[in-house]
Amino acid sequence: MNIAENRYGKSKVRVARIVRRGNSHDFHEMTVAIALEGDFDSSYRDGDNSLVLPTDTMKNTVYALATDAAVEQPESFGKLLAAHFLGHLKHVQCVRIGIDGHLWSRHGAFSFTGGPPHRRIAKVVATRDRVSVESGVAGFLVMKTTGSAFEGFLRDEFTTLPEASDRILATSLDAIWSGEADWDSVTQTVTDTFAGHASKSVQHTLYAIGDAVLEKFQAIQRIRLTMPNKHYLPTKHADVFIPTDEPHGLIEAVLTR
Repeated sequence: MNIAENRYGKSKVRVARIVRRGNSHDFHEMTVAIALEGDFDSSYRDGDNSLVLPTDTMKNTVYALATDAAVEQPESFGKLLAAHFLGHLKHVQCVRIGIDGHLWSRHGAFSFTGGPPHRRIAKVVATRDRVSVESGVAGFLVMKTTGSAFEGFLRDEFTTLPEASDRILATSLDAIWSGEADWDSVTQTVTDTFAGHASKSVQHTLYAIGDAVLEKFQAIQRIRLTMPNKHYLPTKHADVFIPTDEPHGLIEAVLTR
């Protein structure tokens, strides 16, 4: 039998780093996933581990390389890890790194409070020929209490949903883009567009967000957006709602130039 493809690695590697700047400290926390692809067929077919780097070693590598200044940005840390494994393992042809950055809000020079629930993410795919980097945000909770409608939709014999000319719009948004741009500026553009857009549907607002990001950041060539509904169902009492997110609609699209 042929092994059509294979990869192995280490996931959920938690690491944190203090960067000391004299009069203040920065704090970086992230969860790292590593996957290696290459000449590992013998480990599957024959149980030959001679080319298998233990995943425990991958974990230790994350800790060791976190001493580098590259740890201050998920994208640069991902590239550092990928370059390390390609440089040390000649039989590896591709390294995939996924990083979820856990955000902390500064309180003082040396103190922080728990950050927002969303995560800054980076994905690095490195081969012997090229390196691709994607940046993004996951679990970005946004909501507005007006400026959203859903009317004129297709109906059939099973449709019970009433039309809404003004409703709550809320989502836990995921966005990932290719091209270098300031992460804070991109997420601010996402927030501002969501808030200001006169929405006729989630699809309508998704397109507006993607269009705004591509228009403002010329280095970004492609953006994927995922926007699941977080519903707030009206009750018989004015301005009283039932929050629910199951089941939910799921709207996704990729915008390119």
